Amino acid sequence: MDSPKKIGIIGSGTIGRSWAMLFTAAGYQVFLFDVQPEQVTGALQDVQRQLHSLEELGLLKGSDSAKVQFSRIKGTSSLQECVAGACYVQECVPEQRDLKQKVFQDLDAIVGEDTILASSVSAMMPSTFMEGLKHGKNCVVAHPTNPPYFVPMVEVIPSPWTSPSVLSKTETIMLEIGQEPVVFKKEFPGFGSNRIQYAILNECYHLVQDGVLTPEGVDRLVKFGLGPRYAWMGPLETIVLNADGIRSYLERYSSTINTISATLKGPPDWTFPAVEPLAKQLEELFPLDKLQERRNWRDERLIAFSKLRAEMKKKEKTD
Repeated sequence: MDSPKKIGIIGSGTIGRSWAMLFTAAGYQVFLFDVQPEQVTGALQDVQRQLHSLEELGLLKGSDSAKVQFSRIKGTSSLQECVAGACYVQECVPEQRDLKQKVFQDLDAIVGEDTILASSVSAMMPSTFMEGLKHGKNCVVAHPTNPPYFVPMVEVIPSPWTSPSVLSKTETIMLEIGQEPVVFKKEFPGFGSNRIQYAILNECYHLVQDGVLTPEGVDRLVKFGLGPRYAWMGPLETIVLNADGIRSYLERYSSTINTISATLKGPPDWTFPAVEPLAKQLEELFPLDKLQERRNWRDERLIAFSKLRAEMKKKEKTD
């Protein structure tokens, strides 16, 4: 039997750990790197705990046991050991341009000719930290959605130097590990999910600040209205299905869209002290000392939704 292909993961924080769990579930050998050995040790302990917990809940991805999956993950504080012979490397360091630029320069000096170098960056355009690399054609963004183990969308974004074949291979790898890649034609500020998210957040801000709704009311609008539809169909398919096709929808509602859109205020000031009133209201709704409890609540529901999505996918294949 051939040895499993190797994946290198740079950064052992929450996102790096999630990537490790996804790759080992698909049968890859994973090397998890961090500059501090104690950070790696703590990350491995957490990954082992998470895998066994998921197994107990019947939510572990892949066909192997938690024990077998964990055995395929190795920790290291040697960058060379992490990436030597790897077919794919996923960078997960903090969102700082200078740091990411240095990491990619360091990787560029030691990786093989065919190794794909992917960044988990969430908003910075790849051209701002991938320029001038010898292996620039192999560099790409693979931006996950948090938490990646339960929310499968990954934005796959090329830099101006990314080879089309690398973009295609990255998409294939993401599909192989059970994610849902959205491949961009070119880089764009903020990518796609953040641009949509920020447009929604801007309007939420105005609705609260202008005294139209409470923060709780805004969340209820999405949780019980837009959210369930968008979770299955997305905003564009939603409007197609809400009428007899897109032309019918626009014949009915284009004037309304234009009229209401003209009243939108645009981006508010999200810095302090301007945002202080909203921050205080949210801290009352979600106290800081209860956030971990609320995250657990969130994850339980994302897990349940993930199971439902999997059931519906099976149904679609048999229908």
